[in-house]
Amino acid sequence: MAQFLQNIQSIQNALAPAFRPAASRYASCASRKAFRKAFRLWGAFVCAILAAFLLGCEEIEEPKPWIRVERPQMLFTDTTLLDSYDKGVLNWRLKTAYLERWADKEIVTVRPVFVDIYDSIGERVAFLRADSGSLDMTFTYVYAYGHVYALTPKGASVRADSLLWNKKDNLVRTASYVRVVSEDGDVLQGVGFESDAQFDNWKILSNVTGIFQDAAKRMKDEDKRQAEAERLNNPPSSSSQAPPAAKPSSSSSRMAPPRGLPFKPKAGKP
Repeated sequence: MAQFLQNIQSIQNALAPAFRPAASRYASCASRKAFRKAFRLWGAFVCAILAAFLLGCEEIEEPKPWIRVERPQMLFTDTTLLDSYDKGVLNWRLKTAYLERWADKEIVTVRPVFVDIYDSIGERVAFLRADSGSLDMTFTYVYAYGHVYALTPKGASVRADSLLWNKKDNLVRTASYVRVVSEDGDVLQGVGFESDAQFDNWKILSNVTGIFQDAAKRMKDEDKRQAEAERLNNPPSSSSQAPPAAKPSSSSSRMAPPRGLPFKPKAGKP
């Protein structure tokens, strides 16, 4: 038995050189397949790591902290009316499309501004409009600014950059440039303006210039009116007028003798 095994081993050793190249080729082929498979797996692994790295480099939006947004305490974005009364009588009415008031302020901001002004019996007599305005909660003043336009009861129009109404003295004022077109068509310009709340009596304060319609004719008519008024106020009295001088008659055409000399008639024949 031992001899038999020894013979088989000798035969294997003799045949081994003949089979070694085929085995080597087989091992080489298997190793290449394994290498390719390992390379693919490694490439997939590298790509996965690279993708994760690139995604990790993107900016991650962090949640923003909670921010408190300031909002007005009072906000109206529709037609709103505000009325002002003086001793129970409607003085003016303000109409606007936007109104806001902040909690830490007493000022109410409105835009635009449309104001109807009333007289003592409740009749609308004047009108004012502006781009924006502001007033306080107690209505002690109204400040209109931006393309201010006012129409007076007599038909005059006022244009200014701003107008301020003060309840204390019930006057409307501005220190800016103002342009007034009177009811007669006269154009007056200047700096500074003052009027009553109804725009019934107004004046321009300084640097007044103007263009007057039919100035010569109006001055002539005014002179006539003044002369007529003076004639009616101061009628002439009868004692102040001297009597007209009488015309001399034919009988008194002779000259009287001079005083102080005796008058001697001529001697005539008997």
